Amino acid sequence: MFNASLNTSSTSDAQHVLAAYGWDEGWEAEFAPYAAQGLVPGRVVRVDRGQCDVTTPDGVVRADTAFVVPHDPMKVVCTGDWVAVDPEGDDPRYARTILPRRTAFVRSTSSKRSEGQVLATNIDHIVICVSLAVELDLGRIERFLALAMSSSSGEALLRTSADSWESGAQPLVVLTKADLVPDATGLSYLVQDVETTAPGVQVLPVSATTGEGIDVLAAIVSGSTSVLLGQSGAGKSTLANTLLGQDVMDVQAARDVDGKGRHTTTTRNLLALPGGGALIDTPGLRGVGLWDAAGGVEQVFSEIDQLAEGCRFHDCAHEAEPGCAVLAAIEDGTLPERRLDSFRKLMRENQYIIAKTDARLRAEMRREWKLRGAQGKAAMEAKRGGRQSGR
Repeated sequence: MFNASLNTSSTSDAQHVLAAYGWDEGWEAEFAPYAAQGLVPGRVVRVDRGQCDVTTPDGVVRADTAFVVPHDPMKVVCTGDWVAVDPEGDDPRYARTILPRRTAFVRSTSSKRSEGQVLATNIDHIVICVSLAVELDLGRIERFLALAMSSSSGEALLRTSADSWESGAQPLVVLTKADLVPDATGLSYLVQDVETTAPGVQVLPVSATTGEGIDVLAAIVSGSTSVLLGQSGAGKSTLANTLLGQDVMDVQAARDVDGKGRHTTTTRNLLALPGGGALIDTPGLRGVGLWDAAGGVEQVFSEIDQLAEGCRFHDCAHEAEPGCAVLAAIEDGTLPERRLDSFRKLMRENQYIIAKTDARLRAEMRREWKLRGAQGKAAMEAKRGGRQSGR
């Protein structure tokens, strides 16, 4: 039970209002020092231009974030954060501090600098929405999953048990607009393709039109905090409205030519689910830049890591080495070549992101590039020499 006295509201009020948003004994313990200062707990449901909407025992209040604007972009106030705000009556009311985050979903920004952007915090489920109205982009699904499996508190990666995901948040791939697939057999094949791409991750086809899969999804997200991620037109806002049981989020039709939609959601919004728990809807993501996602990439491509244990050389790059078990799997059809290409691409991208802030890694990458360049040049010269000698 909750024991802290929460200023202008009773304990039962706090239980009724905040428990629906994920407040528990752990958060109460974290907040205790701020309760002693007369501050009020609340969860950020929206952030906009230096201010945030916060659900508190008093209701939803607008708070200024001036006291929690750090130099580190990873520590700015974000939708999903628990904060300590000034008590009722203060004008203006400020968010004084952010409670330590349990989890966060982070992507790389488009900036030339190595910066991360926190999209949502304190989440239990990461729901990756993929539209079946267009051709499946398996590479994009792998990219989303790599980020989902690498999300962290910003300080250290979390692992709650031996078989839990690295972020502490459970990823789920939801195939939206399943009613547009003409037959059950075709839908089954699409699900299998995604399951192969997402080993160990639940893949759920749903339709907001027919209701297929909605009950299952509602049961999964009930009582927890979930974030909806995906491209514009993936059906996130429609799905959010269906789970909420009312039209809260604006929805626009996707273009017929490519299935893409406009950004009907322009801010990240946290909404209470009728069955308990909270849902964070996000704007469509055009770019999904990796952010310190090596662990996530390895999890997404776990079969490559397992195959690599059978390679003759422990540092095998799976390119042309003799005794490479990964290349052998491609030859016999066990491993699709597309998977290896995608794995290499994501690992290279992640290494590049890390190298922006790691001088030692940058130097190692330069040495590797020079070595590969020299090897390529030597191979070309040997090839020319062979041609000349054959004349």
